[in-house]
Amino acid sequence: MPQSQPPARSSRVELLLRPVERPVSYLKRAGIAASYPLRGIWYFLRNKDFHPLFLSRLLPLSIISLLVYLILFTFAFLPQFAFLAIFHGWGAWVNAVVLVLGEGLVIIQGLFEGFFVDECRVDVFDATLIKESHSELLSPHRILFPDAPTAVKMLGKPTTPAIFTPWSMIQIVELIVFLPLNFIPIVGTPAFIIITGTRMGKLAHYRWFQLRGLNKKEIKQEIRSRTWEYVWFGTAAMILELIPVLSFFFLLTTSAGAGLWAARIENEKRRQAVESLVEEPQSPPPPYEDDPV
Repeated sequence: MPQSQPPARSSRVELLLRPVERPVSYLKRAGIAASYPLRGIWYFLRNKDFHPLFLSRLLPLSIISLLVYLILFTFAFLPQFAFLAIFHGWGAWVNAVVLVLGEGLVIIQGLFEGFFVDECRVDVFDATLIKESHSELLSPHRILFPDAPTAVKMLGKPTTPAIFTPWSMIQIVELIVFLPLNFIPIVGTPAFIIITGTRMGKLAHYRWFQLRGLNKKEIKQEIRSRTWEYVWFGTAAMILELIPVLSFFFLLTTSAGAGLWAARIENEKRRQAVESLVEEPQSPPPPYEDDPV
């Protein structure tokens, strides 16, 4: 009888924990997904071969974006703060700051992001896959130089269309449409960041889907299977992108984070494939029979 008590206790504990298992699972998945844009920052910084991609291509654009934000904060911040203060009180400065940053993001995306940044993001994503031992995904889609000293220098000319995020006027329109959410007290600013970040998150693996040759239906299935994770990846990426001057830098680090995430999923697929081969029962050999002659 005493031996049956531990299982009974464990089953009771399981029953008590069952109601919180699902919420905890959702929180864990959200936390892991949101961590990848942050992991991308560290990954980008510690891999020096990535640095020329930012310094040579995007540093000039970062300086231009600084001028955009200086003009906006000089002429647009105070009027908007004064208007928001009517409804928000002194807390209006948070909403006013995010509103101006969002306006700056609309201008920067409209002028530069789709035309000058995407190629650079593709290179960061592809180089991350090479560093994480997934060059087999790239070889059908771009020339690779295996003897090159770094992953970035291994990258040759793409042989198929190479797009990290398809540029669309809809993205700009959505940003403009959702900007007024910042007028809503307390919940408006978080809602703006999460809603616009969700779209950003769902496009984070567009390049990965391209490399795998998925069609539109398969891409929708992939996104649906990780919708929750893409919401929080995109939310974290959106917060980083709203930081003035550094927004272009964080675009690249988020691309590295997206590459790390894709590499982890590919590693899990490999592991599952190996486990299925190991666990697959082999049919026994046929019984031995003497050949009657």
